[in-house]
Amino acid sequence: MRLSVVSIGNSKGIRIPKAVLDKYRIKDSVEVEMRDDALVLKPVRTPREGWEEQFRQAITAGDLPDEELLEPFPNDFDTDDWTW
Repeated sequence: MRLSVVSIGNSKGIRIPKAVLDKYRIKDSVEVEMRDDALVLKPVRTPREGWEEQFRQAITAGDLPDEELLEPFPNDFDTDDWTW
């Protein structure tokens, strides 16, 4: 794909077609990797992005969470009185 470089104030930029933005789920910002002879644009991903859908699919497939693993881990806050 060939894109034109356009002036944006004192800078330059490219316009990325909506279909490309949608395909790669690019929203408001991108990560830019500078390689020897290329710029690589990657969508910024949030931590745990997509987990909710993956959990939903796993439960639909019959993979249920192990209740013992979900029990809270004890810590000092659970056993000691708090000082205010």
